[in-house]
Amino acid sequence: MDRDTAEPTADALPGPNARRWVEFHQENAAPSEYSHEFVWDVTREADGPFVTDVDGNVLLDFTCHIGAAPLGYNNEKVLSKLREFDLVEPMKIAGQDMYFGSGATPEDASFPGSSHLMEKLTEVSGHYGMDTVFLSNSGAEAMENAMKITHDHRAPAKYGVAFEGSFHGRTLGTLSLTKSKDVYTRHYPEISGIETVPFCADRGCDAASCDCGFFAGGGSRLRNMLAPEGGHVDPDEIAFLTLEPVQGVGGYRFPSEAFMEEVAAVTEEYDIPLVVDEIQSGVGRTGEMWAADHYAIEPDVIASAKALRVGATISRSDVFPSEKNRLGSTFGGGDVLGSMMGTFTLEAIQEHDLLANATRRGRQARELLRDDAPDTVVDVRGKGLMLAVEFDTPERRSAAVEAALDRGLLTLGCGKKTIRLLPPLDATEREIALGTGIFLDAIDAVSASAPAN
Repeated sequence: MDRDTAEPTADALPGPNARRWVEFHQENAAPSEYSHEFVWDVTREADGPFVTDVDGNVLLDFTCHIGAAPLGYNNEKVLSKLREFDLVEPMKIAGQDMYFGSGATPEDASFPGSSHLMEKLTEVSGHYGMDTVFLSNSGAEAMENAMKITHDHRAPAKYGVAFEGSFHGRTLGTLSLTKSKDVYTRHYPEISGIETVPFCADRGCDAASCDCGFFAGGGSRLRNMLAPEGGHVDPDEIAFLTLEPVQGVGGYRFPSEAFMEEVAAVTEEYDIPLVVDEIQSGVGRTGEMWAADHYAIEPDVIASAKALRVGATISRSDVFPSEKNRLGSTFGGGDVLGSMMGTFTLEAIQEHDLLANATRRGRQARELLRDDAPDTVVDVRGKGLMLAVEFDTPERRSAAVEAALDRGLLTLGCGKKTIRLLPPLDATEREIALGTGIFLDAIDAVSASAPAN
């Protein structure tokens, strides 16, 4: 496949082979959130955003596996490095309870491992003073460990603060912080002490114009709930405040500068540990390594995964417990392949200046969409290549996802009325023009035919 000339060629999706694969998969799989009946054929050609399915359809994928494949498919910027090595068995080592190396010394290593990945992560988080990492399997585990280390650091704290519309994972602990869809949390037990405040999703608001409920009563709901400000929560008893710098599952909601400045001011004034969930927004997606870098906040803990290929809880040594066995092995912390891929991804972002590319290509996409979208699109927003298109109704949003797929473009819904677009971080000008053109054609079609309610 030649990425420079590839075009989507979709015919009657899903095709007969895809239907058979879906049926076969569902015979034994628990129900889950499959957004499309698209079945990637890993034995066929794919490159960057272009991928072939089991019926031979070529699709343009603007989902990047919900950001978990930041450079798309078979990208030579990563794959060329991976080919150099003979993979080993086992590729999963016993978490961080066992050391492993790939040569006589770290400097002479044949390939990067978890130690090298942690070193790289402290480099890209050093501006926040972070020097310590705990690796795990997933974003949910990264958040679980963020909760654990801050509770230990602030013992005997009994509160945590989360925001409306948030999504932090599907473990019982992280579901206690998840405040978006009812289907994620209904009837599941929660950990106690979680306080919830509004997330200000009007990116242009200030204290005077805010109508989301965050700014109220001459201050903010966050500030006003604290005992020194007349509220009921002693700030010394708060283990952490956690937020997604950009809410992902909740609808790609980008906060205002005023909101972030208030979060920064309150957490600094009352010395409340700030945990930023960068599972979807981090590792270059927004044109900065971390989405937090766009705002006034100073995180104390970063939880990362997806694009990183492993889970990572990143902070300062003084925040992490010093007691051995306080944090235990989580198996994936010693994932040889995941550590290699995470390291190579970070290297590719730096070597190929992909933060700048994400900024340029994101600006191009937003301009094209804003210039040509019909009135049924009520908002186009984004930072870097973390892009959102909001529709006037949920029905029209869902119809647009299907219409785009019919034309060979993979997209994903989020929130109630929003489609997220996640092109690869090295997307080209041609690919952005091609993808937005297909998407705009799909929007035009559903704007003429989809129901308005």
